Parts: sequence; structure tokens; C-alpha cells
Amino acid sequence: MNAGPVTAAELARAGAALAAESARFAELGWMRGTSGNLSVVLRDDPLRLAVTASGRDKGELVDQDVVLVDAAGAAVADQPSPGQRPSAEAGLHARIAATTGAAAVVHVHVLAPVLAAERWPDGLVLRDLEMLKGLGRAAHDDEVTIPVVPNSQDMTLLGDRFARVHDPGIPALIVARHGVYVWGRDLAQARHRAECLEWLAAFALAAHGRPTPIG
Repeated sequence: MNAGPVTAAELARAGAALAAESARFAELGWMRGTSGNLSVVLRDDPLRLAVTASGRDKGELVDQDVVLVDAAGAAVADQPSPGQRPSAEAGLHARIAATTGAAAVVHVHVLAPVLAAERWPDGLVLRDLEMLKGLGRAAHDDEVTIPVVPNSQDMTLLGDRFARVHDPGIPALIVARHGVYVWGRDLAQARHRAECLEWLAAFALAAHGRPTPIG
């Protein structure tokens, strides 16, 4: 990863990538209204992330609809493209990136995992499903629990809840009655994992609909 301050050109490239991914999710109905946010890591030390700007229709973002934030999720004062406001949830993006080493985090309001969290508030337990490969797990004889945490408007509290349930082998978190956070080595992998999580949650709801392991 590059060293030194983030340049305007770097932030614009990140903004273009985030806009393209946001449009994909909006088309799926996973970023309704102005909801949801995506991020990519641009620097490790100190941590700097490019995050989609708050209050924008995620299906209509442009390169400039991006904010450079620090490890606390606050806009960097001398960012190369000032004037945009980050979502309050940028703090959790930064916490996840710092904890997991992920280079991209997606937060979307996909319905199936949120409904699954209503049925299984202690975690969505899955096994013996081919789609688990999409989360980097084995298709057979590998029990996977997608963690669920209660929602909060306090990102420090929500980050602490994430830290308590985080399993390095599970690249996803369900926030009850809210949405999901999924991460990966880049935006494409994070998106693929989000798509697989949606399928897995939909399967669990359709096949069982009761709080027992899938298998």
C-alpha cells in the first residue's frame, strides 16, 4: 500500500470504484433510499479509508461522493476533496478494517440476514452448504456461526459488540433489525461474500425457520 498522504487522484479513483459498487447494490435493492455505505482502505498507518458520502442516493453516486476518514471514522481535516460528510457508521468501517485487516467493507440493508437474526438472535448457524465456500469456509463438516449483535446508534458501542463476537474465520456481521457488514481483500470479494450471505440466510429461513443448526 502506498505511503504518504492520500492524493486527490487516489481518492477520486476510490470514489469511482465505490460508486460503481454502490450502484450494483442499489440495483439489488440492498441500498434503498440513501441507506448503506461502502469503504476501501487507502492507508494502513495511519489508517485512512475512503467512505461513501452520507445522504446521497447510492444508485447515483459520482467520483466526488466520497470522504477520506481516519481510524475513528472522522473526516480527515486536510483531505484532498473536502466538503462531503461521512456517515456516522464510518467509525464501524474503520474498526472492522483495523481489526480484520480487510481492505474493503460493505454495509448494506439486505433483508434475509436481518430476518434470520430475528429467528436466531444468538447467531445464524450453518453447515453442509456449498455456498459456504463463498465465505471462505468448507462446504461440508464445517459449522459456521454468523454473529448477530444488537443495533446501536453509538458506533463505539457497536464496535465493542463486534469485537466481542468477532471470529477471524467469519467475514461478516449481522446487526439486528438493521443490516450486515461484510468485508474482504477488495470490493469485489466483499460483494461476493455479501451475495453468498444473502443466499445462506434465505436458505435457512426457507428450509427451517427455527433456531436450530442447518445440516
